[in-house]
Amino acid sequence: MTILITGATGNAGGAVAQSLAAQGIPGRGLVRTATRLPAGIAPVPGDLNRPETFADALSGVTGIFLLSGYERLDELLANAVRAGVRKIVVLSSSSLDGEVTNAVAGYHHATEEAVRAAGLEWTFLRPNSFMSNTLRWRDQLRAGDEVRVQFPDVPVSTIHPGDIGDVAVRALRGAHDSAVLRLTGPVALTPVEQVAILAEALGRPLTAYPMSRAETHAELHATMPEPYAAAIESFFGDGTIDETSVNTTVADVTGHPARTLQSWAQENRALFG
Repeated sequence: MTILITGATGNAGGAVAQSLAAQGIPGRGLVRTATRLPAGIAPVPGDLNRPETFADALSGVTGIFLLSGYERLDELLANAVRAGVRKIVVLSSSSLDGEVTNAVAGYHHATEEAVRAAGLEWTFLRPNSFMSNTLRWRDQLRAGDEVRVQFPDVPVSTIHPGDIGDVAVRALRGAHDSAVLRLTGPVALTPVEQVAILAEALGRPLTAYPMSRAETHAELHATMPEPYAAAIESFFGDGTIDETSVNTTVADVTGHPARTLQSWAQENRALFG
């Protein structure tokens, strides 16, 4: 068994690489530039938007952990079929619980449909927002102890990327074929509660400034393209997706409980330095 990990240095792909390494399963990590990956994971230079740059690396690969939303996906999947790849595990999105025509859900939906049509075994992972999204507050924390939080009254059961990695590896080893797995964290927390947990981990007297809907709208549209800003505002401001509910999928698949935000914050406190 050999696994190709796309996005091997990112939050989810990096977690898959760590989980494979911990279990002694060989892998290849697609990276744009030379970098060090966990033991047993060989870096493969390439561009996910240009499947020809890593087509040769598919030889001997049994499964692929695939990020959504990249170009020339049909070509990548055709290369995988020719190379004898058996299984694709897609990092999809909770946004597919709602209307699939918005900018975020649209590219995840297109990826899922292409993989369904490719004739390979598949598992789709639809996780909630990542605990590592907390890093978006890093610049604010470098400036002081106040954190401006969007959608302050909306609780979200954020998920530890390590849990996504562990679930992905179980699927890549042959479990949950043709399954769509919704993944949540262990508890729903508002952004204000998340800041309090981060404050405890960092040993700092952090306070959360609850942004109004108008302030949130302005900030979103100033920091990302309009279609994506509108989608996020719809998800959390209008409640068009549900990231509040908690399920037991992580525990059911992996045999261990979903990790807490407290754990993630302790593990990653150095990143806020």
